[in-house]
Amino acid sequence: MGPERSCYGAPMTSVKQFQVTFDCAEPERVARFWCEVLGYVVPPPPEGFATWDDFDRSLPPERQGSAFACVDPTGVGPRLFFQRVPEGKVVKNRVHLDVRVGTGLVGEERLAALEAECARLIPLGAVRVRLLYDGHDSCIVMQDVEGNEFCVD
Repeated sequence: MGPERSCYGAPMTSVKQFQVTFDCAEPERVARFWCEVLGYVVPPPPEGFATWDDFDRSLPPERQGSAFACVDPTGVGPRLFFQRVPEGKVVKNRVHLDVRVGTGLVGEERLAALEAECARLIPLGAVRVRLLYDGHDSCIVMQDVEGNEFCVD
C-alpha cells in the first residue's frame, strides 16, 4: 500500500506542531490575558537577554512591542503568538478558541462549571456575551481583552 494522500492528491505529512496566531493592537496585554486563562507561561527571552523588556529595547523603535508569545508549560498545547497589526477588529472571528472546562458534564452540572469559569475570567478582562443553553448542552460565548470571541465550553 502506498503513502496516504490528502484530498488534493499530494502525499500527506504528519503535523508535529502548530501555533495559533492572534492579530491584535497590544500583543503583550493579550498574551498575558491568555496566559491567565489557559495556565500558559511566557517563554524565556532569547539568549543574551535577561528579560523580554531588554530584548524589546534592542529592536528598532517601530518593532518594539510588536509581538509576544506564550506557551503551555506542559508542552502539550500549541504556542500562542500575538502580533500587532494596524487595523482594529471589525467582524466576528472566523476561528476561535474553546476553553474546555465542562468536558463530560451535562445539564446543571455542566452549566455550573461554565459559570464558575466565566466568573474567574471576567476580572481578568473578559466580557460575557451570551449563554447558549438548551437544557442539556451549553457554552458561554465571551470576548477577550481586545474583543476576540472565544467560548467557555
